[in-house]
Amino acid sequence: MGLGTIAVTGAAGRIGTVVREALRAEAERLVLLDRVALRAEAPNEEARTVDLRDGAAVTAALAGVDAVVHLGGVPDEAPLPDLLEANVLGTHHVLEAARRHGIGRVVLASSNRVTGFYPTGHTTGPRDPVRPDGLYGVSKAALEALGQLYADKFGLSVICLRIGSFEPAPDEARHLATWLSPRDAVGFVRAALTAPPSTRFATAYAVSANTRRFWELPDPAVLDYVPLDDAEHHAAAVPDAGLPADPAAPQAGPYALPEFTLRHIRE
Repeated sequence: MGLGTIAVTGAAGRIGTVVREALRAEAERLVLLDRVALRAEAPNEEARTVDLRDGAAVTAALAGVDAVVHLGGVPDEAPLPDLLEANVLGTHHVLEAARRHGIGRVVLASSNRVTGFYPTGHTTGPRDPVRPDGLYGVSKAALEALGQLYADKFGLSVICLRIGSFEPAPDEARHLATWLSPRDAVGFVRAALTAPPSTRFATAYAVSANTRRFWELPDPAVLDYVPLDDAEHHAAAVPDAGLPADPAAPQAGPYALPEFTLRHIRE
């Protein structure tokens, strides 16, 4: 089944680059948005330089698209004003453009870091209350709340993917639980784009089928994708892979430390 016209924000980023390459053969047209200049690399690609903080520019850029994969924003801990502008206001502009244009599906890149303070001994699912591990996690919790609002109030179809540790291969002990392989990342995005139109709002953890994972895999009735990769196959190359995990330690690992956030708080 063809995917129609798909817009990808943050198309120059690490995940955006992988998603762009995968969807190029499936979409009738790919509209690539980023604040850095991109070049079209195929006849069905259209590249636009857009700052997500500019609502009018976002609305103009998303005219005529069937679905949006929203990957743009600040990707890690940062001062809260920067996160609010890029991740919260930027998402608002994407959702508002979708409302105005009647776009059929919006896929929002959330993060596992919205629940980083749950202990590793707890299997966390989308029904658990959020427990952000930092300011970045707070911004992604707000992104999810905006998605829920636009689904409930304006009838948009919104799917939030709580993305795991996106890496070519796991390279630290925490990744043995949290790794999201490039192949599985594409699989989750594709499943979110092709979920039934009746799906009004859903949140799912996008994580590979890791033996040590502490997040629920999606209910197939909500998101029909079964991940294929397991970080355990790379464990021999990961430092400290043989050390037992502390079931009481936060799932966020070092992201939960006060110092990780304090260095971004402006006096």
